[in-house]
Amino acid sequence: MKEITVCIVDDVSELRHALEEIVSSADGYKCIGTMSNTTEALTRIPLLKPDVVLMDINLGESESGIDLVRELKPITTATNYMMCTVYEDDEKIFEALSAGASGYILKKTEPQKLLEAIKELHEGGAPMSSQIARKVVFAFRDKPVAAHHSPGIEQLSHREKQILEELSRGLMYKEIASVLFISPETVRKHVYHIYEKLHVTNRVEAVNKYFGR
Repeated sequence: MKEITVCIVDDVSELRHALEEIVSSADGYKCIGTMSNTTEALTRIPLLKPDVVLMDINLGESESGIDLVRELKPITTATNYMMCTVYEDDEKIFEALSAGASGYILKKTEPQKLLEAIKELHEGGAPMSSQIARKVVFAFRDKPVAAHHSPGIEQLSHREKQILEELSRGLMYKEIASVLFISPETVRKHVYHIYEKLHVTNRVEAVNKYFGR
């Protein structure tokens, strides 16, 4: 099985090395590069073509990790970007997702959950720390809910709606599988069909439609 290749961008050496150790010591993952600043990342990431990039937001420069994703995503379309940060404020979350990031987790995330998030991101998911997912959900819930009017929702099966509800709570595939007593692979297949029926490509877009936005 092909290893998931990962690059890490963080200006704090201790955190950068800690993340590198987590990735490098796990089976099925390979850290192929670490960078401490935007200049280095802009040069090396397009050459290395990693599957996943763990991106810090505050890089101690005028340009943030969000700006970096906005620049890199159009030229590295096959690479998935996940913000790995201490920031939990709504503005940065939505700015990062709008810039092209597909995942958003906090640095205090447990190593095993971090690895699961990398794997889920690589397989087409949009993992978020539960705290972040709740903020996304609450942002939608501030608006009138009209899920039954959203195009495509009525096409979903009962099981698919159950899974979409769990996705909106920020659960990862493995956690959804445990809640619904099915396998992670079954969850993955259902998510694929959900995205197909709703004409979306990630969790944020699916949850957006679920809440009628």
